[in-house]
Amino acid sequence: MRLQPPQAAPRLPLTDIDGRPVVVGEGRRMLLSVFREASCPFCNVRVYALTHDHDDLRALGLDVVVIFHSDEQDVRRFIARQPRPFRMVADPLGRAHEAFGAERSSLRKLRAMFTRFPAMLRGLRLIGATAGGRRPGDLIPADFLIDGDGRVAETWYGRDAGDHIPLARVRAFAAAGRPVVPGRLRAAG
Repeated sequence: MRLQPPQAAPRLPLTDIDGRPVVVGEGRRMLLSVFREASCPFCNVRVYALTHDHDDLRALGLDVVVIFHSDEQDVRRFIARQPRPFRMVADPLGRAHEAFGAERSSLRKLRAMFTRFPAMLRGLRLIGATAGGRRPGDLIPADFLIDGDGRVAETWYGRDAGDHIPLARVRAFAAAGRPVVPGRLRAAG
């Protein structure tokens, strides 16, 4: 079931791949991204973009946490083999994916393969031959902007396997310190 703002974000006992607990809320705003498998080419393209933009997001007071439906070994092999400035969680049983309402769709996965072909090729170059014969499943990514009180400010359930919340929306949320209201302009002041 999809989460809706201003619903409280699920409180799960999450631990990053370095063994540190991940706590939602507690005064810090967060982008929490529920990814597909660590070997997913689309996911690797997004991780690259988040890595590139992380310093700016962090300077605005935003924490970034990424959760993969993979075991720790695969997260380290495909994602953490390059230094990443944000927290990474291995969730091989998909508990976070279920709690946050991540969806499954083989059709939407195939759509991404055709409509986002250049991104898929970039992602395949990023993961290289290390992916072996792995086939990512049919999970669809989801992103959540969470306020400092642990409430969901905005959700983005991917339309396909490569669809994520635009980074401009993430930056606006981080800069404003309050939820971005879709379709409305905020008064200056």
